[in-house]
Amino acid sequence: MVVIGETIVKEGGDITYKDMIDEPHLEDSQIQKMFAGASVFITGGTGFLGKLFIDKLLRSSPGLKKLYVLVRAKKNKEPVKRLEEQLNDVLYDRLRKEQPDFIKKIYVVEGEVNEENLGMSEADRQLLINEVDFIFHGAATVRFDEPLKVAVGTNVRGSREMLVLARACTKLRAYVHISTAYSYCTQLNIDEKFYKSSLEGDKLIDLVENMDDAILKDITPGLVGNYPNTYAYTKAAAEDVVLKYSKGLPVAMVRPSIVIATARDPIVGWIDNVYGPTGVVVGVAVGLLRVLLCNRHAVADLVPGDMVVNACIATAWKTAKDYPGNHEDAPPLDQAPPVYNFVSSEENPLTWDNFLELNHRYGFEVPTIQAVWHYILLFTTSEYLFNFYCLLLHWIPAYIIDGIAVLIGKKPVLKVAYHKIEKFSRVIGYFSCRSWKFSNQNVQSLYKELCDADKDIYDFNIAQLDWKMYFYNQVRGIRLYLLKDPMETVPQGLKRYLKLKVAHYFILAILCLIVFKLMSWIICMFL
Repeated sequence: MVVIGETIVKEGGDITYKDMIDEPHLEDSQIQKMFAGASVFITGGTGFLGKLFIDKLLRSSPGLKKLYVLVRAKKNKEPVKRLEEQLNDVLYDRLRKEQPDFIKKIYVVEGEVNEENLGMSEADRQLLINEVDFIFHGAATVRFDEPLKVAVGTNVRGSREMLVLARACTKLRAYVHISTAYSYCTQLNIDEKFYKSSLEGDKLIDLVENMDDAILKDITPGLVGNYPNTYAYTKAAAEDVVLKYSKGLPVAMVRPSIVIATARDPIVGWIDNVYGPTGVVVGVAVGLLRVLLCNRHAVADLVPGDMVVNACIATAWKTAKDYPGNHEDAPPLDQAPPVYNFVSSEENPLTWDNFLELNHRYGFEVPTIQAVWHYILLFTTSEYLFNFYCLLLHWIPAYIIDGIAVLIGKKPVLKVAYHKIEKFSRVIGYFSCRSWKFSNQNVQSLYKELCDADKDIYDFNIAQLDWKMYFYNQVRGIRLYLLKDPMETVPQGLKRYLKLKVAHYFILAILCLIVFKLMSWIICMFL
């Protein structure tokens, strides 16, 4: 076993069957009792959180009657085929082992959130209206640079269409809208409440649907205003839609901060995308990302994906418990839905310096064989220094290497790669250079309300998360699930990294010698 600080990490032969199987008292779980015999409808099921939702709902609620998943056709693949391929992921290995017939509980609903009536058939719509007890709406476009029309269609109109459907559902017990903690990132103090949107959601939908695309593109900066991107702007407008269309319905809203790899469930360190901080780790690991817009002392408000899902499921349980009847015993019309800010900064704060140091420490233990250069990473909050460092460490090497590639008849790739990297760096820079103050009393109260079994099965107690253990597992998860490097290649990775390190310092020595000779020559010229 390995000791990290005061934490013991089990490896290989140290792991027993008890470490592989959760042994909660299933009969004591209040959440499982509530979901027994229930039908659930989720959107965003092919996204990172959606994949975790599918696993968690089916595996931890064995009495679940049906799981309806909204899936759209993509790249000439039918929705059913897309989901079938998704379910082959290692993420679902534990589910397959525990419930071999789980797929029989899944019903694929073909549709698209940004279309009228969600783009689904009348038969499917009526099926949902008659059968669904719980709804989790997580579908959203998470591209920060999405054209406003697309972002509004998915994030704002999609939310409205979902709530219209929810109002028609005859058995609805709880509806959970998944927003983001940064929906109102233009202010530094964010409470668990709704805020006034700069433009009402309905008006924004009408605007983008009735305006010429070229004109809309021209006025987008003025509409977005102080928001850093169309994603945050439209998520705020979506919250306005939730507030307006949820009146009298058992609705709650969860605002997670920056979502990263799983902490525990169903496997540690699982991740399937390079968004946000994960992209930083990947870029640095392979030796391509060398400059970052970042205030090292700012708070990195990160939350594991499995904990977000657990908090959302617990929120649905709490909502259904508080309003056991639909329509007849629903929230008062003038009462806003409860808001849950699921963040780490209040109870278990982490700075970007902590984040980078821990990834640095554990990443060097398992370097990837895909690394192209030695570790270099400079930080700055200055736009001017960022541009200078990018020129020096990104663009000049890129043009040199691409030039050599062209001369030997190979395809140049670094110029294109660094266009994407610089764009990514500027996007994340808004969040890595600032700190926000969140309140999360609703989340803390919700956790305290759970019984012991549910605290184990649906753990989202961020205060107890061991960041050292987490990042020890995260870097290995990134290596395995994103870079596709099995742990067996660690010895090769260590050898490759040593060679790159020697090459790096050799080139630095040559460059220093050249600069020294040049300076000496200049001095001699003037003496």
